[in-house]
Amino acid sequence: MRVAILGVGLIGGSIGLAARTRGEAYVCGYDPDDAALGAAIELGALDERAPDIATAVTDAQAVFVAAPVGALAAAVSEALAHAGADCVISDVGSTKLALDEARRDPRFIGGHPLAGAEMAGVAHAREDLFEGASWFLTPAPSDDPELLARLVDLIGRFGAHPRTVAPDVHDRLMACVSHLPHVLANVLATQASSAFERERSEPLAGPSLRDAIRVAGANTAIWTDIYLANAPALIDAIDDATALLAEARELLAGSDPGELAAWNERARASREALLGEDAP
Repeated sequence: MRVAILGVGLIGGSIGLAARTRGEAYVCGYDPDDAALGAAIELGALDERAPDIATAVTDAQAVFVAAPVGALAAAVSEALAHAGADCVISDVGSTKLALDEARRDPRFIGGHPLAGAEMAGVAHAREDLFEGASWFLTPAPSDDPELLARLVDLIGRFGAHPRTVAPDVHDRLMACVSHLPHVLANVLATQASSAFERERSEPLAGPSLRDAIRVAGANTAIWTDIYLANAPALIDAIDDATALLAEARELLAGSDPGELAAWNERARASREALLGEDAP
């Protein structure tokens, strides 16, 4: 199989590595950054580098568009314009409603792997990045079932678990489980830093804070696009979180040990439901 990767950062590079080693595919890549392309070749994420999108997708059976969210729609549109009739095209962006126009083409199937790392760039790409990860797909009723089956098979070879979901549901879920945690990490990092400044104390962070702010200030260019692309769903998630914080404040003000204990146990149950009963 010939696979094209458009954008060879952490995710695109990892798809290239997985496609070559696990999918036994020939991988051609394009990126506007020549240095990233060179690094991808050196890492073994690509067999071939292309000078433009049209060249990269020529004769490809599958295309993964791993451009930044702000550039996704244009890159997907160009890939569709130059890819063959028997080519499945997907993306890896964390918002889906912005690609509604592309969904009218039966060759396009929106996608989003729930995988990543704190460090961006192809230098940190890994062929096992998607092992055990959920990979959302947002097919439209008009999509070619054979192309969908090809995409599902390829993603399965990467070690991921494909999950089908509607685009609007995907964006609401991502607002809660991905985008809001980044917002809260930014808030906690800022709040803690300000507290140490007010107290004129040397900054420090215990294990709980370190875990909570792990993704604070993540790649600004990438996350600014994500925040803007999913702003309506993210605002709703922030409003929900604000209401829950207000509830916690009322419980503290009420000083009722039983109510606080019950609140903490409800959080434990929620955590176990999300992560599994054997979660550490």
